Amino acid sequence: MATQPCDMRKQADGLSALVQGSLGQQPKSGHLFVFFSRRRDFVRILFWDANGYCTVSKRLEAGRFRVPAPVEGQAAVHLEARQLAELLSLVEASSAVRRGEVH
Repeated sequence: MATQPCDMRKQADGLSALVQGSLGQQPKSGHLFVFFSRRRDFVRILFWDANGYCTVSKRLEAGRFRVPAPVEGQAAVHLEARQLAELLSLVEASSAVRRGEVH
């Protein structure tokens, strides 16, 4: 998981470049690389399948993902599969209005 927010306009090639440049990892390694938006309401996951990149995205309608605080100087945090599943399911409640709602 990247500790710095990511521009969610990036697709597979841009995320792959971040994995190599910022995280110092090989994007075709078989690992999942997880990126969150600045507001922590959007996540994008990049991984290499047998013959190409795959991306999975999730945008919350309300609330934010509970992302662990970054450790100074650390570009990435290693997560086990269970930790990633928990991270994607634990959402901070917010008083924000859901997207598209008018009050």
